[in-house]
Amino acid sequence: MATRGYEQLTIRSLAADLGVSPMSLYRHVRDKNDVLDEVVDRLLAKAWQPQENEANWRAWISESAERLRALLVGEPAALTVYLSHPVISPAAIERMEAMLTILRGAIGDDEEASRAYGAIQTYTIGFAALEASRARWQPEGKTMQPLAQQLAAYTSHLQFTVGLDYILKGIDTPQAGDRKTHRTPKTSR
Repeated sequence: MATRGYEQLTIRSLAADLGVSPMSLYRHVRDKNDVLDEVVDRLLAKAWQPQENEANWRAWISESAERLRALLVGEPAALTVYLSHPVISPAAIERMEAMLTILRGAIGDDEEASRAYGAIQTYTIGFAALEASRARWQPEGKTMQPLAQQLAAYTSHLQFTVGLDYILKGIDTPQAGDRKTHRTPKTSR
């Protein structure tokens, strides 16, 4: 189900498309936002699950993040929903629980796994928002200065992968599961 044109969606127009009365839809949803939440949940349920083997935790997490990024960039309504409120739909919860299980296995600590999940999730959503907002950007003039080319490359699919790899390498460091015992040395006066 494509979500392009969702801005013009109304309960009345949806009811007309479905051949039902608007009041019959209101028995199931409160408003347009409820409809969008349901659509996004169904899209996410179909899109997020990695094909990668869970034994390779970094590849599995990378693929899960990439699948969410692709969904958010490819479906503007999904991005709008993710940016407007925390998404706590059944598919989002299933995804979060699966990712936390994988991260706990890699890190060995529930609290650190939650922090790692938060970092990956916010990076993915934020990057998708930036990428989507710049998707149709074209530089003025025929030639782009090298610095402008470099800045434009920061919102590419390749840059998402590179940035995510930096995050995962940070999670994979020996100190990742041992932060509670890490102490900052006291300075003497």
